[in-house]
Amino acid sequence: MFRRRGQGEEPKNDLELTDEETDAAVDDAVETGSDGGPWDAEDSFPELERIDFGAVQVPIGPSLEVQVNVEATEADAEGNPIGGRLVAITVVHGESGLQLQAFAAPKRSGIWDEVRRETGAEITEAGGQAEDAEGPFGTELRAMVPVQIPDEVKDQVPDEIREQGFAWQPVRFIGVDGPRWFLRGVVSGAAVEDEEQWQVLEDVFRNVVVLRGDQPMPPRELLELTLPEEAQEALAQQGDEDDGFNPFERGPEITEVR
Repeated sequence: MFRRRGQGEEPKNDLELTDEETDAAVDDAVETGSDGGPWDAEDSFPELERIDFGAVQVPIGPSLEVQVNVEATEADAEGNPIGGRLVAITVVHGESGLQLQAFAAPKRSGIWDEVRRETGAEITEAGGQAEDAEGPFGTELRAMVPVQIPDEVKDQVPDEIREQGFAWQPVRFIGVDGPRWFLRGVVSGAAVEDEEQWQVLEDVFRNVVVLRGDQPMPPRELLELTLPEEAQEALAQQGDEDDGFNPFERGPEITEVR
């Protein structure tokens, strides 16, 4: 897992806040009129150890693994991906995952209500189920999504699921509209129903920092994600040692925001 020091001089190894940091967060919430994070890069936010991925800074801790999701943009003669761009960051905790994406948004209005309706309609049209529910970040979307069963595990699933050719996956879509940005989280795995695992991922989402930048961008355009400098150096060194090394492996499928 990549690790990078956050704003503070001494990095912290978990997501627990000190009493001083908690008081500061409360003061900031009063000043900004919000209930806390996710945070804009210009906010005064709690100092935690975070990985800097450019548009988003993701908090980390000892029980968390951070993965990058890459969309292939090039292919070799056999059709294998050899290049790509970062399109999402996934934080894994136990049997749960939180996928993070940040998008440009209009200056005076948010996009989460519209995106949530469109996402729910797409899931329903694909044969799944989706409904709004209230959560810690406001209205969220809770869904049951049909997913294909990989061939390598088909002999491990019950006969009735194997015969229908797909399984149901519960998913939670959470979203927060910030100043000229929108942050979406997609929760999968045990945390959808397990409160203990969800609390860890909720803390992660609440402590994400979004850097919108000043450049004009159309609404819903994905904010640029980049690898931390030390990760780029590690990949370059490993690539020099192994000509067959390919860091751009396709990640999990991502629901697009159009």
